[in-house]
Amino acid sequence: MAPASDIDKLYREETGRILPTLIRLLGDFTLAEDALQEAFQAAVEQWPREGTPPLPRAWIIQTARHRAIDRVRRGQRLREKTALLEQALEGLSASLESAPVIADDQLRLLYTCCHPSLAPEAQVALTLRTLCGLTTEEIARAFFVPTPAMAQRIVRAQRKIRDAGVPYEVPERSELRERTRAVLATIYLTFNEGYSATGGDSLVRVDLCEEAIRLGRIVVTLLSETLRAEASAMLALMVLHHARRFARVAPDGGLVLLDQQDRTLWRKDEAEEGAALLHKALSLGARGPYAIQAAIAALHLQAETPAHTDWAQIVGLYDRLLAIDPSPIVALNRAAAVAMAEGAERGLAQIDDLAASGVLRGYHLLPASRADLLRRLGRFEEAATAYREALSLTRNDAERRFLEARLVEVSRGR
Repeated sequence: MAPASDIDKLYREETGRILPTLIRLLGDFTLAEDALQEAFQAAVEQWPREGTPPLPRAWIIQTARHRAIDRVRRGQRLREKTALLEQALEGLSASLESAPVIADDQLRLLYTCCHPSLAPEAQVALTLRTLCGLTTEEIARAFFVPTPAMAQRIVRAQRKIRDAGVPYEVPERSELRERTRAVLATIYLTFNEGYSATGGDSLVRVDLCEEAIRLGRIVVTLLSETLRAEASAMLALMVLHHARRFARVAPDGGLVLLDQQDRTLWRKDEAEEGAALLHKALSLGARGPYAIQAAIAALHLQAETPAHTDWAQIVGLYDRLLAIDPSPIVALNRAAAVAMAEGAERGLAQIDDLAASGVLRGYHLLPASRADLLRRLGRFEEAATAYREALSLTRNDAERRFLEARLVEVSRGR
């Protein structure tokens, strides 16, 4: 008997590994996705009755293969496509369970999704959909666009890859530099979606964070030393952030801010690994945004208590980051660091400047950060207004519960 929850778990955890294999074999995103859905539907119907097969992942791939062949046979180009499929699928066996094959397929698909013929936003959307298993609705929320628009964007990207004949392979070393920047950006955005989920009832999606870290490790091993510096820095950044995952979420699923986290829950081994990765990246010459952000994360992990945090150095690192990445998100984070280093009023003035510019309109962390500083300054009525604004913008249930609790506090004058 296979409980439906077990099949759901297999779907969530293995789709990002199975789908790249099917896409490589079938050469068609849509056909692979449809076949995968049919295979899981077959599992829902058969496994409770017949029992879970010994190799569930291989069973899904084999079933999807048969479903794909059936679909092609029903199509117009019966003979040609069937022959191609059967040739491509020849030799497929239970060895599909072997990790290296799966890893290669994922890497091939990652570099295929990040082909320079696709716009950057299409690269990320396609990767989140096919490699990370996010729904179109979740991706649409992350990009602040309507779901139908995101669905069209993904379909156009799939069609462009098919029509342009983009090969499903890791490019030659001479082509790696061109695509690696997009690959790193995509992996890190994937991690960010797991680190701070844009929607749903969970603040952290550990499975997504771990998938991004795993892909980051593979990419680091692939690259030459000259390209490995920034990749190692990005991996260090993800590992350092991930080391705090158990302290960021309260037992009831609520958000725990950095200065209130139980630091004994931080994973010391991962903090040490992240620091070693950062040291290696710096020795290779990494000086970009990933390295600077990793250095900030490392400083947080080194502090035994919130009071021991070297906020002055963190502000200095944000200055460097802002010089090479002048984004409003970085400016917001810097303002929060300034508030800790130089006082809430100094940080609030910078956040007010950002709010007045309108560049982060609709971004819930702007009013949330502003509300927190107003609360610290005892300006409770203004803080309540800012918390209400943040609540109107957030889509994550855990963040919503945190903001509601703070709104109650400031409404009571605390």
